[in-house]
Amino acid sequence: MDITDTQQAILAMITERIEADGVPPSQVEIAHAFGFKGVRAAQYHLEALEQAGAIRRVPGQARGIRLQGAPSPSSPAADLVPAAGDALRLPVLGQVAAGLPIGADAGVQDMVLLDRVFFSPAPDYLLRVKGDSMRDEGILHGDLIGVHRTNDARSGQIVVARIEEEITVKLLKIGKDGIRLLPRNPDYAPIVVQPDQDFAIEGLYCGLVRPNR
Repeated sequence: MDITDTQQAILAMITERIEADGVPPSQVEIAHAFGFKGVRAAQYHLEALEQAGAIRRVPGQARGIRLQGAPSPSSPAADLVPAAGDALRLPVLGQVAAGLPIGADAGVQDMVLLDRVFFSPAPDYLLRVKGDSMRDEGILHGDLIGVHRTNDARSGQIVVARIEEEITVKLLKIGKDGIRLLPRNPDYAPIVVQPDQDFAIEGLYCGLVRPNR
């Protein structure tokens, strides 16, 4: 199936964002980037790309776009058996707040064996989400998020950050007015990092698994 020039450009945007940030753009971001009046136009073009075999979409996820044949950074299922050589044995470390920051010094709570195709890049550990402030990113209460340990992050990436002794997962925004940690749920207010606060990036979000409930 042939795709249009617009759809080719959308595919290029998806590819670039995955390579740069590890996650695809949301439908809202695609609509904004191409001047569409709403997300329905973005959905139409994504449906065409999926029918053409260029991408596949994961239902129920705000960024559920996957390049065909490429590693998937997240999956709603945690009960798949990894193939030999594709397994990651990851520690589950405490909890991470997706509402308000909470302490995450509980140590290793569990060890989980997962397929590495769930994540990009490969995570160093898992954190259990508490709260729903990242709901519109498809990150829900009780999810296990993969975290790639690093102190470096770019504006626009989803990070696990430490403020004083508290840990939270948010969208990082760096501007002339300072650093903000943004929720992806309008019911929550941004966290503004004050100059005198002990702040550090603990890692990058690189995918999730959703335990059976």
